[in-house]
Amino acid sequence: MKKILVTGLFLIGFMASKAQKVESIHYNLYTDSLKKGVHNYINVDGKMTDGSWKPLTAKELKFESDYGKFEGNDLVLPENPPVKTVTVTVTLKENPKKSEKIAIAIKQKPDPILPTYDPDAEMRSRRKRG
Repeated sequence: MKKILVTGLFLIGFMASKAQKVESIHYNLYTDSLKKGVHNYINVDGKMTDGSWKPLTAKELKFESDYGKFEGNDLVLPENPPVKTVTVTVTLKENPKKSEKIAIAIKQKPDPILPTYDPDAEMRSRRKRG
């Protein structure tokens, strides 16, 4: 019984020593600016000690910003923010010395108005061609 217990503890210790750790953290933003009034996903990847990459979430990271509010990885901005950029800081919870900061612009121009869809116009166009 003691042999099995010692062997089990040895295996658990060996596996724990082989567990991958986050070597560095990097932003992988989907856009060059943040939108007002919506949830903006802040994508952060971790480079692991074996060289692989892993997406990191609020489970592994502490998210902070000088404006707006975080909900998980989402930075929520109000409709009319008085600032033009937001500084975001992510810190690895297991090692607070690993931290990255980035300044991200807030989109200033409104999105263009999309044309309305008119199914009748599409049918008229098909009839003319046909």
